[in-house]
Amino acid sequence: MVQENRLNPEKKRKIIVVCGPTASGKTALAVEIALKFGGEIVSADSVSVYKGLDIGSAKPSEEEKKGVPHYLIDVASPKDSFSVGDYEELAVPTVEDILDRGKIPIICGGTGFYVNSILYRMSYGLSKGDAAIRQKYEQAADEKGREYVYSVLKEKDPETAGKLHPNDLVRVIRALEIFDATGVKKSDIKDEMIPRYDFIALMPTMPREALYERINSRVDNMMSCGLTSEVKGLIESGVTPDDQCMQGIGYKETAEAILSGTKVATELIKMNTRRYAKRQITFFKRFQNLYPIDYTSDDKIEKTFKIVNEFLNF
Repeated sequence: MVQENRLNPEKKRKIIVVCGPTASGKTALAVEIALKFGGEIVSADSVSVYKGLDIGSAKPSEEEKKGVPHYLIDVASPKDSFSVGDYEELAVPTVEDILDRGKIPIICGGTGFYVNSILYRMSYGLSKGDAAIRQKYEQAADEKGREYVYSVLKEKDPETAGKLHPNDLVRVIRALEIFDATGVKKSDIKDEMIPRYDFIALMPTMPREALYERINSRVDNMMSCGLTSEVKGLIESGVTPDDQCMQGIGYKETAEAILSGTKVATELIKMNTRRYAKRQITFFKRFQNLYPIDYTSDDKIEKTFKIVNEFLNF
């Protein structure tokens, strides 16, 4: 099948996405699909990329993985800044390798921009690159820091800057490259998202109250499993509240409590997680080729297998 796809450039290779809000059962569903169809899982979670951030990110245990290979977990030091561009540079070759070996890549996670970075390449208005400009800003980032380069973009194209994280250096520099080379702001260019693959997206769904109960229960479980001790260990190793990894929900609130000598605000973590879940649902509802999967139904696995089978054999 892989060879046929390469001989026919109009026929994109196929991948499966399992997306949706936190605590909705994505990992378990992705593992079942992988076991049934010979898949391997590529995590799309912006906290799971960090080593040592295990409890608060709900990384799957070896038992939960059921022998299915998982990628893009524990690929960054907690002291590192890790952008969407960094994720894309690692994830796309990983997906290609899985496909080359005749396996099915299953992208599983709730970080929407990570998922999109695999599914699409950005046209950036088809603007040509300029190596000299790019090198200038890369050198500036090395000498003055990423925040400095981001501040330059804020002056030249504040609308685009508002959509990017200062640590997403690849896209920050690309926006500056476009402006310096053409005099046109990237925000004034109609960007096109060019699909890399043929895909379907499966999103576990359930009543909002049920999801919130699962979120609350997960937070309670994280606390009982030692989230506070995990964060203390990170702080003792030199990680600070300003490091990117500590901006994740659960880690941020716990670190603030530890450093201020107050009790961890578990209810605040639950509330922030519920709010994040709402944003995730809104984001993924806009996805193309999206199939909601009622996670409360007894035949959810059978229905999922039918959808995947029809997609892979169409």
